[in-house]
Amino acid sequence: MNAPALRFDRVSMEFPGVKALQEVSFAVRAGSIHALMGENGAGKSTLLKILSGAYRPTTGTIAIDGETHAFRSTGDALNAGVAVIYQELHLVPEMTVAENLFLGHLPQRLGWVNRRELARAARRQLELIGETIDPDTKVGRLPLAQRQMVEIAKALTRGARIIAFDEPTSSLSDREVRRLFAIIRDLRARGCAILYVSHRMEEIFELCDEITILRDGLHVATSELKTLTRDQVVRQMVGRDLATVYHYTPHPAGGPGLSVKGLFGPGLTEPCTFAARAGEIFGFFGLVGAGRSELLRLIFGAEQKTAGSVTICDDVIAVRSPRDAIAAGLVLCPEDRKKDGIVPVRSVLENINLSARRRKARGGVVIDETWEQSNARQRIEQLRVRTPSAQQLIRNLSGGNQQKVILGRWLSETVRVILLDEPTRGIDVGAKSEIYAIMRTLARDGVCVIMVSSELPEVLGVADRIAVMREGKIAAILDRADATEEGLLRLALPLEAARAS
Repeated sequence: MNAPALRFDRVSMEFPGVKALQEVSFAVRAGSIHALMGENGAGKSTLLKILSGAYRPTTGTIAIDGETHAFRSTGDALNAGVAVIYQELHLVPEMTVAENLFLGHLPQRLGWVNRRELARAARRQLELIGETIDPDTKVGRLPLAQRQMVEIAKALTRGARIIAFDEPTSSLSDREVRRLFAIIRDLRARGCAILYVSHRMEEIFELCDEITILRDGLHVATSELKTLTRDQVVRQMVGRDLATVYHYTPHPAGGPGLSVKGLFGPGLTEPCTFAARAGEIFGFFGLVGAGRSELLRLIFGAEQKTAGSVTICDDVIAVRSPRDAIAAGLVLCPEDRKKDGIVPVRSVLENINLSARRRKARGGVVIDETWEQSNARQRIEQLRVRTPSAQQLIRNLSGGNQQKVILGRWLSETVRVILLDEPTRGIDVGAKSEIYAIMRTLARDGVCVIMVSSELPEVLGVADRIAVMREGKIAAILDRADATEEGLLRLALPLEAARAS
């Protein structure tokens, strides 16, 4: 077994009134992929920031190849062979790929940047990870997956031997995920120590060799993954079994909810027709690019349909814009909550009241501050939003709590149909369980809940019925009792791939 390349020894981190980490100790071997899991608030991000040199621990040490380090900056960590690749990549969009790769140590000749040598070195570095990106391309023009590859190549230009990945697949297609996994496995084969942070259980079991679990800032366990089941990992993370996370309970559906007939527009290849009842959780499964998000945006009026109709509780509505949809009781929690769901520079209170304040403003202009304070307090308590106060900037909340705030915004309206596009993406198991409970409560109250998810266990664990989308159209609609992981995946695969399998 390889020796530890990285060791955390009794690392603690305290902020005013908060113990983010308490004497955390574990090691990551050279030539291994080591998962780091835990709920939001467990301490994962804090540990990565300590590793990157962004934070200095209150107590404890980090050892690399047996040598103790006290990083005073991110530069110190880079010089020690450590690179942390975050969800939000640290690249300069207006600079070229080559410039980003060698930023801070550009090859020079007579005091000028040697452009020829820069391009040659960049191509050589990209070839090491199997990439053929033009080094003269500006990074801002690259798709996310290629920007991520540039970030990995950048780490290798600095001789990184310890590389941490923070939720690297949250916005990648399945094909891009396969490519990333191949690169990470290649890094392992070269002897790098990989620390891999993800909420996606299937990725962890497919990719990683070992796992460390944190809970409430404490080290719970470090184990070889082959000795654990998914349920054991969940139990160590949240203190309960996987079945209780979904906690599906059958319930009778009510009257008409959402009926979509012949709906067609951008992102679809065939008109879509389906009906979901009030009190039902209706799931959509499919691969990235199958048209699920596009369908929801057409229903909500965020994209203009070219054909078809939308009926809510037997009322045909003319949805020309999201304003029309909201007025009819049809709301959407978007896939990208940071880009399309929240206003990051505003408070929790303002984000909750963003939509409903139009009905409460005196004379349509003057904000009713008393109502807004009361409504925000009610939604925070109802949805158990973890925030120091309603005045906290929403960008400072975890992903799960941001999602609850968006739900609180719509619960401030009169909702008949709620569209949830990847409602648990990038949030931990405990927060997921709370989102599922909110969905069940909405259904019990007679709301028609439409959910899009890329996670098979989630769809099977939550939905009453499931529609599978493939290549821009609905391939099938199944009752929960008739659905299996294998069957849903086969329906979701492109036709040629499905035949081959």
